[in-house]
Amino acid sequence: MNDLSADTSDDLAATVRKVAVRLGFDLVGIAPAVRPDGFANLQEWLENGFAGEMSYIQRRRDAYEHPSHVLESVRSVIMLGMNYRTADPPQELMPGQARVSRYAWGTNDYHDVLRDRLRQLADVLHNEAPGCKTRGVVDTAPLLERDFARLAGLGWFGKNTMLINKWQGSLFFLAALLTDVELTPDDPHETSHCGTCTACLDACPTDAFPEPYVLDATRCISYLTIELRDQPIPEEHREGMGDWLFGCDVCQDVCPWNRKAQLSKEPSFEPQSELTPVNAAALLTLDEEAFNERFASTPLERSGRRGLLRNACIVLGNTGNETHVGALQIGLDDEPLIREAAHWAIDRLAATNGSAPDGRG
Repeated sequence: MNDLSADTSDDLAATVRKVAVRLGFDLVGIAPAVRPDGFANLQEWLENGFAGEMSYIQRRRDAYEHPSHVLESVRSVIMLGMNYRTADPPQELMPGQARVSRYAWGTNDYHDVLRDRLRQLADVLHNEAPGCKTRGVVDTAPLLERDFARLAGLGWFGKNTMLINKWQGSLFFLAALLTDVELTPDDPHETSHCGTCTACLDACPTDAFPEPYVLDATRCISYLTIELRDQPIPEEHREGMGDWLFGCDVCQDVCPWNRKAQLSKEPSFEPQSELTPVNAAALLTLDEEAFNERFASTPLERSGRRGLLRNACIVLGNTGNETHVGALQIGLDDEPLIREAAHWAIDRLAATNGSAPDGRG
């Protein structure tokens, strides 16, 4: 445990902020290591079944109660944000083109980018406070990052549950550096700036918000296309998926604060042309080796081949364009999850166009 004088704590906190900005973080704040207010909300959210098949949250639910479950001797939580907003995607796509969430467009997986910067920031802290303990976190530990980001003054919770910052909107990644050094904390962000706006709630294609500030993940397109990897997507949500292949940005795209958000300065987040947008029909020709070659070390790897090709079938079924039946018939010869989605898509295209189904089985 590192005990510092008030002046030293202030100076070290100032150094952390300065170095974080130099490393490319757009937001930085410091929160005390306390029980987050959102822990009770997490418990209720899990009890309501809103986590769906994300069993890893349920397994670690008690660990979210305090950051000491992540770093035993923690006294401060340094919260960091890195903007990933790049040029806006096309408003209209050609039939068969599929959308990928903005966060996955970059040339490098954001986990790798942020972890590298966290290591560099931790090195500075170790140099300034020899013997201190640190642990960097990017999505993978039982830490309520949004709660600590609010405590660190980075923003407020929007009605779509995203953390929003006045200058960066909500299009930024969060990372945390936990340490046993007691750093002077920032003031928490206590005020919401959403007012009476309900644009995010009104725009959701699958009605995933049972009430403001509450997300039912089992209805969310991001959950359905990414986390629900090994099961069919419930039919009642397939039409709402529209042309979303991986993730969804609808509730963020309509947010007024994101229209004002700055563009990212991080080269690793510049879009790959083949992801903005994706040819959904071409995906159905990928075997496991080709899938891994194309998507290894990218966020899209998380859905797995079967999940991504299942999603591609649904996107093609939603086009209303029967020219995609040939591609979908490739899916009829694939594994069961893909085959079921291809069969559904062919039947949907037939129903849309008033023709006889061409699916088999």
